[in-house]
Amino acid sequence: MPSTTGERAQDEKETGRLEAFSDGVFGIAITLLVLDIKVPRALELADRSTLEEALWRQWPTHASYVLSFVTVLIMWTNHHKVFRLIRRSDHTFLLINGLLLMFVTLMPFPTSLLAEHLAQPGGATAAAVYSGTFVLIAALFNALWHYAAHHGRLLARGYDREAAQAITRQYRFGPALYLAAFLLAFVNVWASVGLCAGLAAFFALPDSGNRKLRE
Repeated sequence: MPSTTGERAQDEKETGRLEAFSDGVFGIAITLLVLDIKVPRALELADRSTLEEALWRQWPTHASYVLSFVTVLIMWTNHHKVFRLIRRSDHTFLLINGLLLMFVTLMPFPTSLLAEHLAQPGGATAAAVYSGTFVLIAALFNALWHYAAHHGRLLARGYDREAAQAITRQYRFGPALYLAAFLLAFVNVWASVGLCAGLAAFFALPDSGNRKLRE
């Protein structure tokens, strides 16, 4: 029994460090998003009455910021959710998590690209880069979870199988639907962005897995 307690403590220590590192990366990524919002400079305005117009012209930037902030926030909550079941880590798992974080930190770039070109002729390319980033993130989220959950490889001893199955069900269609948003960008930019927003709402919904994981 003492050895089992010691092993559990070691597991928690490993995942605790990994979660702390990941939380820091998510925090930095979500903070960097706001840097794209610029205050209209007084010298660039013809008169005081044009400030409203300048702010209105920035609506793609504001909309992209809100969508990306909410999406990264939801990614973080899902990352936290899976780690409620995960207790151990290994080299492969660390690499997958690292790749996931790499694309999370990339989010400010496609967000800026979308904000700059959403209502312009290059909108389709911008939306494709934006949704394409989510394709990679969704695929890596699935890889992270499936690697950890395969035969309970890295999950807590006596983990809740119903909660694990709920996570698997929720993640199952993510990559395919984000791929649909990527392809849709070349047909209808607004539909592509709308699908990305809808998927963010879907992954924000509480599921049976979330309810089972509550203490």
